[in-house]
Amino acid sequence: MIDATAIPTLPRGVRLHFDKVRDTWVLLAPERTVTLDMIGHAILSEVDGVRSFDDITAGLAEKYQAPRDQIAKDSAAFLRTLADRRFLDLMTEVA
Repeated sequence: MIDATAIPTLPRGVRLHFDKVRDTWVLLAPERTVTLDMIGHAILSEVDGVRSFDDITAGLAEKYQAPRDQIAKDSAAFLRTLADRRFLDLMTEVA
């Protein structure tokens, strides 16, 4: 699981991009590309480097009228996978 206060952010060199040739959204990183489905794009579209994981999941739950717990579970799994592959950073506040 991801800490609710963690702030997901795309590291330098990683960005969302609409691939016109494939007619789909992709996550671009140096020498790597991940093709996104609609759910992955919806989650990453909310990652702005400012809002916490809790804020993002609350916004997604409201936007898609879905149970917040399910959104949090699915989003955490997706974002954790991206973080493990170094497509995403999870910043935690240091007191």
